[in-house]
Formats: sequence, C-alpha cells, structure tokens
Amino acid sequence: MIFQMPMHSNPVLWRTSLAVWRAWRTLKLRLRSSVAGASSGPGSLDRSEELSVASNENPPHTPVMLKEVLHYLDIQPAQVVLDMTFGGGGHTGAILNAVPEVTVLALDRDPTAISLAQQLAKKHSGRVKPLLGRFSELETLLSGMDIKPGSIDAVLLDAGCSSMQMDQAERGFALSKDGPLDMRMDGERYPDMPCAADVVNTLDQQALASILTAYGEERHARKIASAIVEARRVNPITRTQQLASVVAGSFPPAVIYARKDRLHRPAHVATKTFQALRIFVNDELNELHSGLCAARSALKPGGRLCVITFHSLEDRLVKRFLKGEDLSNLDQYHFSPRKQSTRKEKWAREEKHVRSSYWIPVEKKVITPEKDDVQENARGRSAKLRAVLRR
Repeated sequence: MIFQMPMHSNPVLWRTSLAVWRAWRTLKLRLRSSVAGASSGPGSLDRSEELSVASNENPPHTPVMLKEVLHYLDIQPAQVVLDMTFGGGGHTGAILNAVPEVTVLALDRDPTAISLAQQLAKKHSGRVKPLLGRFSELETLLSGMDIKPGSIDAVLLDAGCSSMQMDQAERGFALSKDGPLDMRMDGERYPDMPCAADVVNTLDQQALASILTAYGEERHARKIASAIVEARRVNPITRTQQLASVVAGSFPPAVIYARKDRLHRPAHVATKTFQALRIFVNDELNELHSGLCAARSALKPGGRLCVITFHSLEDRLVKRFLKGEDLSNLDQYHFSPRKQSTRKEKWAREEKHVRSSYWIPVEKKVITPEKDDVQENARGRSAKLRAVLRR
C-alpha cells in the first residue's frame, strides 16, 4: 500500500500537537513498507450495494435544526444556495420545496451522498448541481462551473458525520453497529488513504494517546491506547465492535456506561475514541477551516452563512473563525477552552475582532435545538448553529 497524505490547505491546523504530526509521519512510513497487495481497508462494501443501502433508507437523513436553518438563511426566490454537506439531502430538499426557483449547489465528499444528489437533481431539473469533493476542493470545483467568488447568496455548512454514514454498518462509523473499522468519509475515492483500522494497528501507544487526547478530549487516553496496543498483539483490530470491546475492557464493568450524553442517557466509554479516530482519519478540523474560508470567498456581501457543529472542537474553531481570529499560523494552537480572562482583556479582544471580522452576527448567542426537536431527532441533541452575514 502506498500512503498518500490527504490534501491540506493548512496542515498545521489539525495537528494540535507535535505528537499527532509524528503519528502521521509514522503511519506514512509504516504503510509504505507494508506487504504489497495488502488491503487499503478492513473490508469494503461493493459500490452498487452501498448505493442500494443508502437509497433504501427512508429517510436516509433527518435534517438537524431545519426550521432554524430556513429562518436564518432567509433564502429568496431565484437565489443561489450552497449546501456544503449534502449528506442525505434533508436540508437541500426542504430548501427546494420552500423557495421557488432557487438553485442549490450540493457539495459532499461522499460518493454515496452525491448519488442521492444526482437523483434529486433529476427530480428538480436544473435546480440541483451535485459537486463531489472536500471542502478544500470547493474553490476549484466552483471555478470549474464558472461560479465566481462573491456570487453565492447563502451557504449552509453542517459539519461532522451524516446520519446516513452512521446508519451504514459497512462504513465503520458507529460503535453500536458491527462493521469493518473504516470511517473514511470519502469511501473508496482515495484507495490509499488510511482507514481507522490502519491507525489503531499501526501507530505506537504514544501516538494513539495523542490522537485520543487531541480529537476526543479523552481523559483516559493513555489507558485506552495501552489497551489497544496490547489487544492488537493478539489479533489485528479490524471491526468496530471489536474496538469498542477493547476500549471497554480497559475500564471496570460498572464504568462502561457511566458517562452521560446531553440527554443524560448512558454513553459508551468508547464514544470519544471513535470520535477521535474519525476526525483524524478524515482530517476534519483542517477541512472545516478550509470550508469556512471557501464559504467566506464564495458569499456575496450581505450573503448568509449558517454553520452547524456537533462537538466542542468544531464549535470552538467556528466561533473563533467567525470572530475574526487568524487561524492560518497555528504551530502551537489548541482548540481547547480559553482560560478565564479579565473583563479588560475580553473587551480588548472583542474590539479587535469587530474591526477585523468579515462577519456580522445574526444572533449574538449560539442557537441550540428546541426540546421537541431533540426528542424527535436525538442525534441533533449536541448541535449548535451559528448564523452570520458576510460584510
């Protein structure tokens, strides 16, 4: 297997520690020296089968905070909207039904999602333009369609993993469903891209612990990393529930479901481990930054941007980007909560951001789902929506 580094517009961003950067270098070297003919993943579903699985989902995706998105985007007839994370098409479908003559540019890095976008494009002739690619590829894709910077009326960026991906055991995202330990959002677009199984079976204990700490904010990262290394000495870890069992085995039985989610429901101790591996494999933080920069370039003055995030790392990045912080040179930047500042320091920082920002907040505070919405769609319980206007 020949390892190729993913494309990075700002490679330093997602490497929140030197140890994580070293982890990528180690993975690169070891995968290059792996036995010829080794599989690039722990097992893959045939593309036709995968598309069938997606198309049979009904619905494949329940859009999060739909009412709020439609309200804050405030889309008008005949405008051009960019949905940067098409997923199962829930938001795009609602926009098409709510606003006459609107055109939606439907971006997604997942070929399965794009196949759904193509189906929707046939239903709404000329109103849906599917775009297969990552956030970091968006500017090139728009240029190829002769869409100039500053010409988009509204942008929606719904970060993270889609419900469609989580529901397909074959994709390897969910610890509750047994499947190959894959987690690649791009599917088979980049066959040489390492999957989650490559990460857990190749990196050393220190590198694994660094990934769990940086991207899962896991307090027990060293303990979990040690358990992974011990387990793989016996058998390679290639299945989702196999990894979940390994993580759970490093804790006393009474602790396995002792953690609580935002609905105060029991959460498996491996949840943060799965989050960390998914973010690492898909380069999610750097891609998110690239997406925010591309949205800023694409929007016309007065255009609206709505960003939905699902965990604290994403939200901190988005919050600081929208406040105008310079995230382009982040050698020692950590997306961790800020230390308490004095009132004078806060005022000075806010004043600086106001002068340098490209954005005007539509709402000063972050918007969260209503209780009824959370009950109907529990996966949206941690969602946070930030809405801004382009200056």
